[in-house]
Amino acid sequence: MGILDDKKLLITGVLTDDSLAFGVAQRAQQEGAEIILTSFGRALRLTQRTARKLDPVPEVLELDISNAEHCAAVQTHLRDQWGRVDGALHSIGFAPEACLGDDFFAAEWSDVSVAVEVSAYSLRALADIVRPLMTDGGSLVGLTFDATVAWPAYNWMGVAKAALESLNRYLARELGPAGIRSNLVAAGPMKTIAAKSIPGFAAFENEWVARAPLGWDVTDSTGVSKACVALLSDWFPHTTGSIIHVDGGYSIVGA
Repeated sequence: MGILDDKKLLITGVLTDDSLAFGVAQRAQQEGAEIILTSFGRALRLTQRTARKLDPVPEVLELDISNAEHCAAVQTHLRDQWGRVDGALHSIGFAPEACLGDDFFAAEWSDVSVAVEVSAYSLRALADIVRPLMTDGGSLVGLTFDATVAWPAYNWMGVAKAALESLNRYLARELGPAGIRSNLVAAGPMKTIAAKSIPGFAAFENEWVARAPLGWDVTDSTGVSKACVALLSDWFPHTTGSIIHVDGGYSIVGA
């Protein structure tokens, strides 16, 4: 028996098999969950290919989280297919190039608004899709990168992650009476497609390996996937609005 037996989960953010969301999807299946993935645009075909590496191969729905029609269609499909949803993984983030790098002031509001909508507000949009289907309660789990400090090069994506972390707390307050939990996992740096798009991100990796008390392997997302699966299960029934750090302990170390 697995800790996710009979659970039905919606998982966003799977691109390749090095995606953090892929690790969560794979482990969720191993723990007994039935899953459906989402993707859209040019990434859709990539997600469909990657889905074939999962067993059983899950369905992939088209979902641009900023598209109201997509959101409504996914909700309808989930209702028709399953009748309920027990959990959802939010692994969605994007910032225009101007929002990242050496020049914090290069980004205009038109850039920043995209980063905030896609990387933060999207958690609310995902909640809107699944909460009517969480008739017996459920769990929202999102991925973040610790936004309590200002990171080099991360710039406006860091601001968007701070908004995501605040939104997580508000969702926890609003959804709690319905038995729906909302939590985030703050992962250390991993070698993913998303990380490669951040200028100078290799410096994060080297620093983490040197300073994390438990050590850190930028190619091993096992700890992240286990934490997400645990939060999606019934093993944390009274935990909501929290941020669980899976970073080798880096976040608790000073200079």
